[in-house]
Amino acid sequence: MSLQTQLRAAGREPPLPCEFTLPQGQVRVLRWLRVLPGKRLVAEVDCAGQPGVLKLFIATGAERHCQREVDGLLALQAHGVTTPALLGHGALHDGGHYVLSAYLAGSHTLQQQWDLLASRAPGDSGAMALLGQALALIAAMHRVGLVQTDLHLGNFLLHEQQLYVIDGDAVEALSPGQPLSAAQVEDNLAIFLGQLDPEWDALGELLLVDYLQHNPLALNPDRLARQVAQVRQRRLDDYLGKTLRDCTTFAVRRSWSRFCAAVRSELDNLSALLARPDDALAAQPLLKDGGSSTVGRTRVQGRELVIKRYNIKGFGHWLKRFWRPTRAWHSWLAAHRLQFLGIATPAPLAMIEQRFGPLRRRAWLITEYCGGVDLLHYLGEDGQHLPEPAVADALLAVFDQLVQARISHGDFKATNLLWHAERVWLIDLDAMQAHRSERSWQVAWQRDRQRFVRNWPAESPLAVWLEERLPRC
Repeated sequence: MSLQTQLRAAGREPPLPCEFTLPQGQVRVLRWLRVLPGKRLVAEVDCAGQPGVLKLFIATGAERHCQREVDGLLALQAHGVTTPALLGHGALHDGGHYVLSAYLAGSHTLQQQWDLLASRAPGDSGAMALLGQALALIAAMHRVGLVQTDLHLGNFLLHEQQLYVIDGDAVEALSPGQPLSAAQVEDNLAIFLGQLDPEWDALGELLLVDYLQHNPLALNPDRLARQVAQVRQRRLDDYLGKTLRDCTTFAVRRSWSRFCAAVRSELDNLSALLARPDDALAAQPLLKDGGSSTVGRTRVQGRELVIKRYNIKGFGHWLKRFWRPTRAWHSWLAAHRLQFLGIATPAPLAMIEQRFGPLRRRAWLITEYCGGVDLLHYLGEDGQHLPEPAVADALLAVFDQLVQARISHGDFKATNLLWHAERVWLIDLDAMQAHRSERSWQVAWQRDRQRFVRNWPAESPLAVWLEERLPRC
């Protein structure tokens, strides 16, 4: 069996040990760094005694993707943009193509550095410095007519205080040797800035200081803002689509009688719970046992989780629901939408639908447990006390985020907002909706706003304070 066939058949678990021969010498795979099943694999290797990073292209069109990778790396090198040295490339003996680059021992991607930051809040000095490094290198690329079309922190590698660009497949020479136009710069910067939480948008001018120091030109801030919004929406739509299909981040299994989506990294820990979710509900005291839903807590691998089962109350109820996505499906997407936008909600881990072919029946949603206190109890039911400054800021920030994203909650009881870890968390997302129509948004938002204020007696200090400060949009 050829290496290409072996790797295609291996799916997400390519073999280790794995050895084969390239023109550069005998190759031994030390570890797989990234696997796109049946398409592309990236590995740390030992090649004739020298460390390297090997990209294997094994899908249809492998030669084209390999050449794009090589062309991108050579363009970077030709224009003085730092990138790991290209050591070799070509066709594999029995199918597929490869690119071999230098391995930079002890290096870290900027994404790894970002994940280690104590705070990634907008304006944090550490976060600003890290983003500034990336923007300075992006400016250097733009100054010589190059763009990286997959701009994210994972494609910048820091090694001995030197920043490198990787992933040549996404590098394009729009105007080799000549600076990009302002519009081209705005389009490319939008790809990078659109991956930050929307709260960073207000710091756009400050963020661009590092960029403009290395590539001074007049940018149109309004056009850049529009491009960022478009990029963010495309990324959100793509991410939500991934939550419902089998991919690197999510594991999806479907059959005639069942649909199950789970965060792939949680799959092993949740396997028993996913197989028999009702066993966990039967074994624990319930948080809620209503007609339309049953909610319980369980512990898996030392972690507290919440299971919510969406019930079918009878044949009439089933007739209203069988033809559309379940409330678990809706809540799964809503929770991932909030997480993507940086709005606090318990992490959604898995969703199950019981089915009969295309017809939906009961469903389950599994999330992390949030041990916060709901705002009705935290702020007091009589509304006589105003929130402390930290709570007030966090509460108003959440409402601002929802307004910016055009999201209505649909059931803004104060018990559906929790105060936890210095943030306000949203739960019970069954009725949440993201609006594309401004008219429907205005109606839904006013309903949400009024419902939240009504949690406390009219004319109470808290109700008056909320009425004055909550955004009216």
